[in-house]
Amino acid sequence: MAVSRQVVAVVSFYMVAALVMIFVNKMVLNATPNLTVLFMFFQSFATVVLLTITSRFTPWVEIPVIEYQTARKLAPLILVDTAGFIFNAFCLRDIEAAFYQIARGLVLPLTILVVAISSRSRPSLPVVGCAAIVTSGFFLGVSFSGDIPARAVPTPLGLFYGLLSSFSIALHAVLVKSSLPHVNGSSTILSFWSNLGSAVLLACLAVFKGEVHEFVIMVSSTDAAGVQWDWATFVYGNIITGIFGFLISIAGILSVKVTSPVTHMFSSAARSVLQIVLGVKIFGDIVTTQRAASAFVILIGTLLYTYVKSRESGPSNPSSGTNTAPLKDLESQSIEKQEQADEKPSA
Repeated sequence: MAVSRQVVAVVSFYMVAALVMIFVNKMVLNATPNLTVLFMFFQSFATVVLLTITSRFTPWVEIPVIEYQTARKLAPLILVDTAGFIFNAFCLRDIEAAFYQIARGLVLPLTILVVAISSRSRPSLPVVGCAAIVTSGFFLGVSFSGDIPARAVPTPLGLFYGLLSSFSIALHAVLVKSSLPHVNGSSTILSFWSNLGSAVLLACLAVFKGEVHEFVIMVSSTDAAGVQWDWATFVYGNIITGIFGFLISIAGILSVKVTSPVTHMFSSAARSVLQIVLGVKIFGDIVTTQRAASAFVILIGTLLYTYVKSRESGPSNPSSGTNTAPLKDLESQSIEKQEQADEKPSA
């Protein structure tokens, strides 16, 4: 009974933190669409600060020594993570929250393809079948539907950002394997390096795009009616997402330790349904029968894939406290990465 309560507590914590991240991110992006990159910078910076503070109180969180050689070796992963971070945010900004999962529905098929090419291996027929189901669900969702208002129609650019975000996650599945040995296999050290590198790159991009200058002008000036910018949503949104982004990292580690991959994916499926429902309630998003069917097909394909991989990989012992999945099973790693990316518009 104690184990069951622990699993329920961890899964519930993960789901709540994830939903808070997604919807607060959406609120901030709706309020300040011109400060997207700067918003992402604050999230990465907050994660670095909170990881550093936490390392003072627990040995579970390790902070690395900043070395040029390590940074150079991790550069490909940092670049891909930063690109995925940006494209994820642009996708969430430009489409409805209820449509978010559909727009990024090609994560699994693209990951299977990238892993097959990089490892020069052929996925099993059941895996290909699951990818085909997910792909059909994606195209069902993005195909034209004339029974929705113009504001609810996803823009081609928003869908393109979703595709680029999905491709970034697929590349991450390959790069993480080659990156872990450079940080002694520590996921927290890798997270620190990734967020630190992203913060530096996003800060440079925010300056280059003029978002820092625009932020200063918005804070110090008033509009034609003499009204000053209402910065509350942006500031409080940064505080909330900074804290919950850090908690997502902790929740992800706990989820891997105490739950099986199948349990993790079923909780993710439940969260996806809640995300669609809350998107309708909070933002007034439009969910047609076609979109609901698309989300359902994608979820079914993903759950079937998780079941197939669990059968192919053999039983695991989640209570052991370590991730015993073979490193070659990179597709499964990418699913966990997708869950974290969903929360950083980021996750």
